[in-house]
Amino acid sequence: MKTIGLIGGMSWESTAEYYRIINEAVKERLGGLHSAKIVMYSFDFADIGDLQRQGKWDEATNLMIEAAKRVESGSADFVLICTNTMHKMADDVAVNINIPLLHIVDVTAERIIPVGFKKVGLLGSAFTMEEDFYKGRLKEKYALDVLIPNEADRQVVHNVIFKELCLGEIKDSSREQIKAIMKGLVDDGARGIILGCTELPLLVKQEDCPVPLFDTTAIHAKAAVDYALKD
Repeated sequence: MKTIGLIGGMSWESTAEYYRIINEAVKERLGGLHSAKIVMYSFDFADIGDLQRQGKWDEATNLMIEAAKRVESGSADFVLICTNTMHKMADDVAVNINIPLLHIVDVTAERIIPVGFKKVGLLGSAFTMEEDFYKGRLKEKYALDVLIPNEADRQVVHNVIFKELCLGEIKDSSREQIKAIMKGLVDDGARGIILGCTELPLLVKQEDCPVPLFDTTAIHAKAAVDYALKD
């Protein structure tokens, strides 16, 4: 079994889901007392959140590279960034370490492509929905047409993530708002919805959406198990 490297704490609530899903999947695959071999670096999310709000992405990139190097030095065989937004600097992180980086966009697209969908909706932080590092990779590498909500709805999603979910708050009223936003994307032609924020699956489930949901937290975590256990 390979050792999985996790860069987490952004937020710890979603990182805890990574840890749970990975270990449950290893136990299911191997049985008995088996669990995953994991090395984790966990940020104080307040530090990262401040840099995001201030647009200090170069400083954030340096911190991510340092974290990845720490995970690598801890004997990890490959690394995951346990958040969608911070994949903004995934390419910079990858070129500064000597182990593979398992990219959340790639493993998510690999779940979408076999289903045959060409048009999908994307929910996430404002950074993830509005900037090109995520949508661009889906379009250029996988030929997917990505729909995002209108500006007002994007702000709703962003606020729910940072002002509620990252603080451990789960509100029924917010679930209803997200459900309405997802329905709007479906009405615009989305055949599936990418939950492109690792906190969103804490709030909405498949029964809340009329089309398939692609839970990036679960997809990324299970892909890590596949990679760790393959020959």
